[in-house]
Amino acid sequence: MTAAVGRRQARRTALFLLYQWDLTGQPLTTLYEGTPDAFALELAEAVSARAEELDVRITEAAEGWTADRLGTLERNILRIGIHELEGESVPAEVAINEAVVLAKRYASEDAARLVNGILGRVARERMEVDG
Repeated sequence: MTAAVGRRQARRTALFLLYQWDLTGQPLTTLYEGTPDAFALELAEAVSARAEELDVRITEAAEGWTADRLGTLERNILRIGIHELEGESVPAEVAINEAVVLAKRYASEDAARLVNGILGRVARERMEVDG
């Protein structure tokens, strides 16, 4: 249970870092007072390094929406979710659920539904390719 709570908090920290990075263009390390959790920092760095690629995946799965039309929060929640889905570091259900939790907490119910739909499509596409 502690690991799950720790990872959930780390995802929140990574989201904060990515949100600030996306808005300001400043390096990730300048955006956090203190020392971020290693998992949070690794996640934020990996997602920021793949941002363009992840935005393409968001646009492909969004059916009519482009990543740049989404709000900064939603876009970065989706980036984290897709990164975790593609990295297979956690089960698909966990990656999707955690992203939906972030969207509900920091954005809205509508954002959570959008995140759920897009990540669900990405997960199904991965299953078809891998299957």
